[in-house]
Amino acid sequence: MDIMQQTAQTVASNAAPQVKRGKPRKTSAYSKRKVDKAYYWMTIPAALLVVVFLYWPFIQGAAYSFTNSQGYGVFKWIGFKNYGAMISDSRVRNAYLFTIVVAILITVGTNMLALLISVMLNGKIAFRNGFRAIFFIPFTLAMLVIGYVFKYLFMVPIPALGQALHIPWLSTSMLTNPQLAWFPIVFLSIWQGVAYTTLIYLAGLQTIDAELYEAAAIDGVNTWQRFWRITFPLIGPFVTINMVLSLKNSLGIFDQIVALTNGGPDSKTESVSYLIFTNGLGNGEYSYQMANAVIFFIVLAVFAFIQLNFFGSKEKV
Repeated sequence: MDIMQQTAQTVASNAAPQVKRGKPRKTSAYSKRKVDKAYYWMTIPAALLVVVFLYWPFIQGAAYSFTNSQGYGVFKWIGFKNYGAMISDSRVRNAYLFTIVVAILITVGTNMLALLISVMLNGKIAFRNGFRAIFFIPFTLAMLVIGYVFKYLFMVPIPALGQALHIPWLSTSMLTNPQLAWFPIVFLSIWQGVAYTTLIYLAGLQTIDAELYEAAAIDGVNTWQRFWRITFPLIGPFVTINMVLSLKNSLGIFDQIVALTNGGPDSKTESVSYLIFTNGLGNGEYSYQMANAVIFFIVLAVFAFIQLNFFGSKEKV
């Protein structure tokens, strides 16, 4: 009996938790997690490629903006003269004004139309998948190719239609009209940009539980109230993504201008990206346009920061 009691006491003492003296050590979740070295072998080379092909060229371009370099040959340091010259350059000011106005029009038009189409395609309609494929086709086409097609449409059939309908402003090509040349650029950009934006909105609409709509229908909520009070707030993160991407792409508009107007007529449709490319590489303004590129980068960063903060605050409400 004594042997059994001693054995029971020994087992109990081994099973009892042992209290360690002293201050307990805090361990984080990351210290216990073992990371496979394969992740580093994939991440580090990718990071090096980003630095070599993205950050290093940007740093070089920013350094050239303080010189009088023409892109080749010798050059010297001139400080902030390129930045000072930009202030009095009317062509640069017009390019920024045109880019910002056009980008706002494209962003608003693309998102409004894409949201409308996505809501319709998310409903119970016949051939829904077929319509989704049709609306996504423009995104798969090359911008320059489609741009030249639209150039022909705005140069020949549309003016002929305007003449037949006796509409003066439509009887001549809008591409040659300094006051209307922006419209084909905006129209083409919206036409192609709606496809991808609609896809993102559709993904957001798929995350909404159908029971919410059923409960709203029982409460007598109409279609507009259902969209404004249920659908739109719940796809807030997707609205933020689309607005940021749309504005970023619109501010960097380039291909549409090359295909439709080449910056004309009378430099009225020159975007900042188009001006940097054409003058920086072809007219000996390399360092000057590098300064323009640095300013444009800051403008893009400011717009992105404002958008993310504005829409982020709306998501939290």
